[in-house]
Amino acid sequence: MPQAHPQSISVTARGASSTLATYAKLKARRKRREQAIEAALLLAACVSVFTTLGIVYVLLRESLSFFSHVSVWSFLTDSQWTPLFSDPHFGIWVLMSGTITSSAVALLIAIPLGTIIAVYLSEFAGYKAREVLKPMLELLSGVPTIIYGYFALLFVTPLLQKIYPDLPGFNVLSAGIVMGVMIIPYVSSLSEDAMRAVPMSLREGSYAMGATRFQTAVKVVVPAAFSGIASAYILGISRAVGETMILAVAAGMQPTLSFNPLEPAATITSYIVQVALGDLPHGSVGYQTIFAAGLSLLVLTLSFNLAGHWLRRRFREAY
Repeated sequence: MPQAHPQSISVTARGASSTLATYAKLKARRKRREQAIEAALLLAACVSVFTTLGIVYVLLRESLSFFSHVSVWSFLTDSQWTPLFSDPHFGIWVLMSGTITSSAVALLIAIPLGTIIAVYLSEFAGYKAREVLKPMLELLSGVPTIIYGYFALLFVTPLLQKIYPDLPGFNVLSAGIVMGVMIIPYVSSLSEDAMRAVPMSLREGSYAMGATRFQTAVKVVVPAAFSGIASAYILGISRAVGETMILAVAAGMQPTLSFNPLEPAATITSYIVQVALGDLPHGSVGYQTIFAAGLSLLVLTLSFNLAGHWLRRRFREAY
């Protein structure tokens, strides 16, 4: 057999070694690039965390300064909210009652209608109907909230006064109804996406068992998608609790401790808007009330989110 020349063997070995070195460099370069991308993605993910921590820090710092002048007990138990009067009272439940009442009215409108619309768009609407109705529905979320406020004050309230002649011009009911209409796209869009993510095999199995289209939608698709639907409800609740301009325009901003939606009321957000206009000196007790109120709003929203998380986990285990 012919033997390879030693020089050719050396050249081949050097070529293989050079190829391996090049491959190692490319692999190291790719690894560094991937690590840089991972670091950038991690930084982007941490932005929301750092923002939340910063908000909590500011609220806690200013609220502690406020509670050094006002006791926590009177803040939680006083039945009046008059921090700008000569005889100040700091009962947060006055604002909390308006926030809870307006949010409850909005959710009584948004959750049933949003869920029904989501079921129709996901299970019954044709392709053309869905492509027309869904964008039109989502346009509601693009309307400025100040427009909704004047719509509630100048259109919805006069309609309600035909049913309730004694209804005052500023009331929580009309503001809550319009706020519920505004929240419908948030509930319906996310709920529909969750329903459409349910595997078609579940629907086909239900049809094979003799279920109708409606029974399949209500008893199979909705329970299977309840985790996503609950997330839509949580978003709707958070949106209702944090709404400002509709309530500032149509609800009256009168701090009264009442859960009656037929009366005017002030909410936490509308009070913050009222005080943040700059009429009070920075650092005064009256100015610091907006941070204590904001902290209360944060705790309320967190409570709703925790309740929704528990509800989602419970139904996920059940199904």
